[in-house]
Amino acid sequence: MKKNRYATSYKIGQDNVSGMGFDIHNPVFAIASLLVIGFVTGALAFPAEAKQFFDNTKLWSITYCDWLFSLTANFVVVFCLSLLILPIGKIKLGGQESEPEFSLLSWFSMLFAAGMGIGLMFWSVAEPVAYYTGWYGTPLNVAKLTPEAADLAMGATIFHWGLHPWAIYAVVGLSLAYFTFNRGMPLTIRSAFYPIFGKSAWGWLGNIVDIVAVLATIFGLATSLGFGAQQAGAGLHFLFDIPNTVTTQITIVCSVTLIAIFSVVRGLDGGVKVLSNINMSIAVLLFIFVVITGSTLAMINGFASTIYHYAVNILPLSNWIGREDEVFYHGWTIFYWAWWISWSPFVGMFIARISKGRTVRGFIIAVLLVPTIISVLWMTVFGGTGLEQVENNIGVLANGITDTSLTLFQMLSNLPLANITSFIAIVLVLVFFVTSSDSGSLVIDSITAGGKLEAPVPQRIFWASMEGLIAAVLLFGGGKDALGALQAATITTGLPFCFVLIIMCISLYMGLYDEYKVDKE
Repeated sequence: MKKNRYATSYKIGQDNVSGMGFDIHNPVFAIASLLVIGFVTGALAFPAEAKQFFDNTKLWSITYCDWLFSLTANFVVVFCLSLLILPIGKIKLGGQESEPEFSLLSWFSMLFAAGMGIGLMFWSVAEPVAYYTGWYGTPLNVAKLTPEAADLAMGATIFHWGLHPWAIYAVVGLSLAYFTFNRGMPLTIRSAFYPIFGKSAWGWLGNIVDIVAVLATIFGLATSLGFGAQQAGAGLHFLFDIPNTVTTQITIVCSVTLIAIFSVVRGLDGGVKVLSNINMSIAVLLFIFVVITGSTLAMINGFASTIYHYAVNILPLSNWIGREDEVFYHGWTIFYWAWWISWSPFVGMFIARISKGRTVRGFIIAVLLVPTIISVLWMTVFGGTGLEQVENNIGVLANGITDTSLTLFQMLSNLPLANITSFIAIVLVLVFFVTSSDSGSLVIDSITAGGKLEAPVPQRIFWASMEGLIAAVLLFGGGKDALGALQAATITTGLPFCFVLIIMCISLYMGLYDEYKVDKE
């Protein structure tokens, strides 16, 4: 290939300062740290007021910019699918001679655990049951508690966990992997802007993008860790009658954080990869158990039915014009799109970090299509079992949703060996949180070190500790109000990142097409 016309164009590394075990990119590290401290202080001092302010901001974003979220999510799906058939799909990340760093199984385990493993644990039962019972609106205004509602509940669930979220992650991951490994640029969000904005990407425009990415990542992870501690606490209370107090939740946060620090110190190979492989192994065992002890034939039929109802409803559910199911559309779909987009800097950067040596086409297949199939399987087994219990008036779920954090455990309680499987589920939830935390720490390290792939160990410890500290402090000082404010702030960052995603698609295509033309010459 001819000389890389991008590789020598950036000077971001000149802004770094090293010392005391840190490798700091001046404005990004300092400003992001100050904003994090300022937000946490404000949320602690005025938890209810902070939650109201950010809830109003989130509500405005979801209500008045719903079309932008839907348009962006639909656009990236079409863009990613087009890469499967275009000739540029044969380009390899890192050049034609590069080889993958990780086995296919480890690679997939890491990207899946970082992307949404914990979400599938939390929502796999709660979401289909919520749609069927009309707990917070029904998709496309279907009548609740009807056979049509059951079918659409599964289709709408996969709509939120299938092609659209993974396409959002894929665009960010592929853009960063390409410009890092093929163009020699730093692994940071700003790199994807270079083909359009030129040297401005290394100035304050790039700094702002990277700062927002750091905030979205650390706030998103801290929020998930805080709410996850509440879910794990609810599971322990359900199973062992351990009081689900703030003390219990903070203990869970501290335990998860300590394990995450140990893992992040060991790095990708010795930490994240090992935990991700453990995650997937435990998840597969739990999956097989539910298949065997549940209605196996119904699940097999349900798999085909779920795919069918996903396929026939994907266009109506993707449409944002003239929607009559406003409660469902804004409360679920737009909320999800904003959440996935706000998480895309973190998940996309992590996927990029581990994807060297894959072709563009292989990357899209693994990041877009395979997780969608896995989501269909998982939701069909767990969500389908939950729906069956509701329809047949079995157990607590027959009364509908009382607490979304308990629905998985309530479903498992109606199967054999309930105590054992519920305990395994709690362990799985916690280990998923550890993998999310340490992979997120590696991402923040890279951004705040100016895009370097290997940040110093003290810097990794700092950011892993910050995630746990934010969650613990907010749980202690403000509880659900403070965590809710943090979640609302995270979702609000999804609005500006809609434009980032669209720019990334254009920039990525420009880069890939340019390389394809050079390779043909």
